[in-house]
Amino acid sequence: MNDLSTVVRLAGRGDGVTADGRHIPLTAPGDRVDAAGNIMPGPHRQTPPCRHFPRCGGCQLQHVDDTAYATFIADRIGGALIAQGLEVPPMAPAHLSPPRTRRRASLRAEKQGKRIVIGFNEGASHRIVDMAECNVLHPALFALVAPLRRLLATLLRDRRAAGVQMTLTDQGVDLLLEKVTVEGLTADEAVSDFARDQRLARLTLDDGYGPQTRYEPEPATVTLGGVPVPLPPGAFLQATADGEAALVAEVRAIVGEAGAVADLFSGLGTFALPLSETAKVLAAEGARDPAIALKAVGARAQRHILVEHRDLFRRPLGGKELERFDAIVLDPPRAGAREQVELLSASNIARIAYVSCNPGTFARDAKSLVDGGYRLSKITPVGQFRWSTHVELVAAFYR
Repeated sequence: MNDLSTVVRLAGRGDGVTADGRHIPLTAPGDRVDAAGNIMPGPHRQTPPCRHFPRCGGCQLQHVDDTAYATFIADRIGGALIAQGLEVPPMAPAHLSPPRTRRRASLRAEKQGKRIVIGFNEGASHRIVDMAECNVLHPALFALVAPLRRLLATLLRDRRAAGVQMTLTDQGVDLLLEKVTVEGLTADEAVSDFARDQRLARLTLDDGYGPQTRYEPEPATVTLGGVPVPLPPGAFLQATADGEAALVAEVRAIVGEAGAVADLFSGLGTFALPLSETAKVLAAEGARDPAIALKAVGARAQRHILVEHRDLFRRPLGGKELERFDAIVLDPPRAGAREQVELLSASNIARIAYVSCNPGTFARDAKSLVDGGYRLSKITPVGQFRWSTHVELVAAFYR
């Protein structure tokens, strides 16, 4: 028994780490491991709910309980801050989205002889795990997998692969099929019948020359801040409605009663629209289609939103532009917001709500803000991508 090592934490890729520094896959904190690699389960190990785990790359942590998973998320954020020489601020309990609530997903499909396989790739592989169940996808998305197999059997050639993007909208599922070509009247009718029979909100095909909508009985929308917003094909949307609500609540709390707010990297208006109920909001977004969609609905809903199509990496807000605002919301892509943060660090903005999906680039940007005189007051971790190593957060900075 003296040769047993105890797993004390989870590393960034989900491996268990023992007290003596060994990385052991598929272990949970509290597990004990002998010299031969045999695992004695600890208090934080659970039975994975899905038959495809651990082959399927969609999940890496189904073998750990919620307590260990929440700790993992917080530790990822804290470790990134410590690596930048920053103190870890008070950390709210991690908000974990429930199973089967993922409302958008990117799957792969391939024809193998007469068989169509659809699912996520295996970890670190291009092999597709043929999905027979899924404990993360919303049931409305998973329900399309079987009928989609039948459709793609008529459209794909042997050993040809396709991309499958599914998003749950107000009207139903928005389906985008990539690398799929429809040739001839029979195939065209099959696609139309499929979209109608499955009551899709929209069906879009991209054969390599850009997305082309083939079926959309009424404009596909997502409701943000009480306002239905047109959803461009392939546009970004928070992974779960539950996670989105948690993020919005934290951003609202940080912004407080600010009368003028700039929402930078605003997308379709996830934060701009809720905040515009009580504040005047500038929404800046680099992608053209989301900016156009938000601009149109902001005016129709009579919200106080000014939308600017602007590349914030090449042309961040600075100097006198920032002086107009009481609070800033930042929700950049994984690369972070280095250029914008450098200018914010020199500003007098009283409060900043930073929403991030990458602890590493967040910590880098946090250091710039702290070095510029901001206080990192609180972080709320959010786990929208259930049982994965993907981490999101909302951080509060005050001057």
